[in-house]
Amino acid sequence: MRLFAAVLPPDDVVEELASAVDGLHRLPGADGLRWTGRPGWHFTLAFYGEVDDELVPELSVRLERAARRTAPFPLAVRGGGQFGHGRALWAGAEGDLGALRLLAGRAEAAAERAGVPMGEHRRYRPHLTVARSRDAVDTRPYVEALGAFTSRTWTVGELCLVRSRLPKSGVPGEQPRYDTVAGWPLGAGV
Repeated sequence: MRLFAAVLPPDDVVEELASAVDGLHRLPGADGLRWTGRPGWHFTLAFYGEVDDELVPELSVRLERAARRTAPFPLAVRGGGQFGHGRALWAGAEGDLGALRLLAGRAEAAAERAGVPMGEHRRYRPHLTVARSRDAVDTRPYVEALGAFTSRTWTVGELCLVRSRLPKSGVPGEQPRYDTVAGWPLGAGV
């Protein structure tokens, strides 16, 4: 299974962000971006890639432990930025980013201890991808527009293991599907 650990924003926060992103669709050049769907909006903590089925139970045990050791924390979606010279446009985060980074580190360590090959380690940068492009795009107007956005603050109370199913039909614009495999409450062991 293609898996990752994530924090999922609540529905009302997704709706707030959706309103802001709908405004971005009216900016010049927006039709040249591939906009991600609301069901796929999440803060990835650790991307695992293809994980052998026999490793999933141990990964789950270790993620549950990571969740128990992490206290719930406040988070909001705020601002935006880009990666790869405009190849990815994202919304950022505000709140207890130290706790979010700690949870991301624990999610990565859980995979390593469960035997999931993690590849190269990158410094964690909290983001929620809202659009992608195959080519370099000038995202400055989009980043500027997102700069004025801040969602309501919510309390992150769950670590989720999510399965990603990539499109296979070849239909332009088809989105990956995301299914939550499991979720564990934060702070049970704090």
